[in-house]
Amino acid sequence: MEKTQANPFLVEITRGPLVESRHRAAYALVDTGGKIQRSAGDIERPVYPRSAIKALQALPLIESGAAAAYGLSQAEIALACASHKGEARHVDAVAAWLARLGLDARDLACGAAAPYDLDALAALYRGGGAPSALHNNCSGKHAGMLTQALQLRAPTKGYLKIHHPVQQRVLGLLEAMTSLDLGRAPHGIDGCGIPTIAMPLGHLALAMARLGNPDDQPDGRQEACQLVRQAVAAEPAMLGGSGDFVTKVTGVLGQRALVKNGAEGVFCAAFPTLSLGLALKIDDGASRAAEVLMGRILLALGLLTAQETADLADTLAPPLINRAGLTVGGQRALGPEDWSMEAAGSNS
Repeated sequence: MEKTQANPFLVEITRGPLVESRHRAAYALVDTGGKIQRSAGDIERPVYPRSAIKALQALPLIESGAAAAYGLSQAEIALACASHKGEARHVDAVAAWLARLGLDARDLACGAAAPYDLDALAALYRGGGAPSALHNNCSGKHAGMLTQALQLRAPTKGYLKIHHPVQQRVLGLLEAMTSLDLGRAPHGIDGCGIPTIAMPLGHLALAMARLGNPDDQPDGRQEACQLVRQAVAAEPAMLGGSGDFVTKVTGVLGQRALVKNGAEGVFCAAFPTLSLGLALKIDDGASRAAEVLMGRILLALGLLTAQETADLADTLAPPLINRAGLTVGGQRALGPEDWSMEAAGSNS
């Protein structure tokens, strides 16, 4: 059997003077023409993108005319792209959205889940409530898929099945944006029940580059990409929630970047002003490492001002804090160094 080279260690966790843990990873930074500008590790091995591509999965919601037909707000479009924390603002918004469709939480097939936000969880139990599908961090995406099903006059039951018209539109969108034939690609079932299709990091990064700068896409898709980017930038709190990495970064960067995390250490990003897209995967699935590497790449791309960098310091490279509140170590990415675009034509 042919041996494959291991991905490099790209993130370290320190405690005191020692490196306590290391995380292997791979990433690809790609332009809209498909040229790899920077990369590390094996970017050809297919990975499940999980929730990191929710912004791509939301594009058919707009392209189908469903968003306009049902008068979706920017907050609702952002929720369709979100992995929210189950705060009241998220739950109430999804509930109101479904009610406008003539639906309710029972129509969501994502399953009940406890809020990720501890204050929201405590409030739920204090009030005698119980977790529902509305609290599921993917409930906004599912509300979007139900909206699209109604617009297509397709059944709302079974909208998670890969052959359902909603999922087929998502699949076609992903094929166009990644320049891949995904008919035979490995696929599994995501945590919320929808199909998740395995793709190489390089092609995922291409799709994100096109999301940021869709000039080579049809007019309707160009408009959809713009509306998604605008909605996410306008409503960062809907994308994640209080204290969330994605919400904090989006709140600062606005439309300079669209960043989104996924389960098992995946991150994707679109950089419209640079016409670049990024996809990364931490081998062991550690979300902490994915955030640290994503933060380092944002710095390397020069997207943040000095003041913004200072404001986000503890988000981009979080200290390691013990239960007594003492800083006992840190988290750091090993490279990349400065990525001035004048020098970004060669791989790392």
